[in-house]
Formats: sequence, structure tokens, C-alpha cells
Amino acid sequence: MLPVSSGKKLPVGMANEVPAHLTEEELNRLVGAYQSWFDEKPSPQRARHWAVFLLLRHTGCRISEALSVNDTRDLDFRRCEVVLPTLKRHGKARGRARRTVPLPANVVAELGRLLATWPELRGNLFRMHRATFFVNFRKRCEEAGIPRELSHPHVLRHTRAVELLRAGVPVSAVQQLLGHADISVTAVYLRFSGVEIRRIMQDRGLL
Repeated sequence: MLPVSSGKKLPVGMANEVPAHLTEEELNRLVGAYQSWFDEKPSPQRARHWAVFLLLRHTGCRISEALSVNDTRDLDFRRCEVVLPTLKRHGKARGRARRTVPLPANVVAELGRLLATWPELRGNLFRMHRATFFVNFRKRCEEAGIPRELSHPHVLRHTRAVELLRAGVPVSAVQQLLGHADISVTAVYLRFSGVEIRRIMQDRGLL
């Protein structure tokens, strides 16, 4: 099974202060549910779902951005990175902005394995209808015991943002990785509860 989460466990109380996201345990269960579903009966259609899920989980991109990726043009297997369209930019950059996001080597290897197994998917590995992916995502979430209110692909974007920031990635870098037009949007994921702030200050001898 692919490694699913290397980030630190989220602090107690943080979940009430930032946009709804998965805990590390929930994320691990969801990855496991997806991989088990794919391994149970591998097929080109299941390979597409698995590939889109991996892209969402490891880049935090929007579902519309993931479904716009062309694996022959946008995936660099040697450098382990993907070029994503940034679809919510405003002004002159709207529709033209693109960003490069690093991917774990094991994820790139898995995507390569899918294409080697089903070469007919080349150029269309991430292509499917949004609604089709949404229905499948909800089923996998149900299998993983994810609350229904979190059973939407966008939760992976929030989850990745929190994971990156809790791992110490600078907020400006996370802004760039996620394609946020304004850093204030990214900063939302840095919020702490009053209880958490007090604990941090106590740990540092400030109270």
C-alpha cells in the first residue's frame, strides 16, 4: 500500500477553527478504501478514479483542475511534478495561470504503472465527468467511515493545506502550491482555538 500521510497529527481543537478537513486517521482510511477498491478489480475505469484521487490528495488541487490535467503534457515523471492550471485566478491571469506542484516519487511511480498497464489511457488518465468521480468518492468515504458532511472531493484540498502548514511549509509556499490568489485565503488554515493558543504559550513558558 502507498504511504498515505507523513504529516504530524493535528492539534486538539484545531478542527473547529479551520475549514472542514480530514484527520490523519480519516485520510489514511480513505486512501486505504480507494486502494482496496482498485486492487479488488483493476480496470481502466478504476485506474482513472485512483489516479484522480491520488492527484487530489497529494496536490490539494481543485477537482476541475485535476480533470484538466493531460498526463502526456503536464506530468514530468523524471522530476516528479505536475503542472496544474489555476482556474480561479482573476483579471488578466484568469484562464492562463499555471503552477508546478511536486509529487511524491511513489505516487509518480504508481501513475506510471497505471499507464504501463493500460496504455490506452495515455493522454486521458485523468479524464472523466465530475459527477462520476463525486459518486465514487462518496462511496469510498462511506466505506472508510468518513462523515457524510466531509464526503466531498474538496475536503482533500482543505486537508492538504492543513497538512502542509502543520508540517512547517511556509504559508507563502502553500499559497503557491494551492493556487490561491490571495494569501489571506491560505492563512485561514493557520487559525487556532483559544485552548490551543494557551497550550502553545504554556509549552513555550510564556504563561
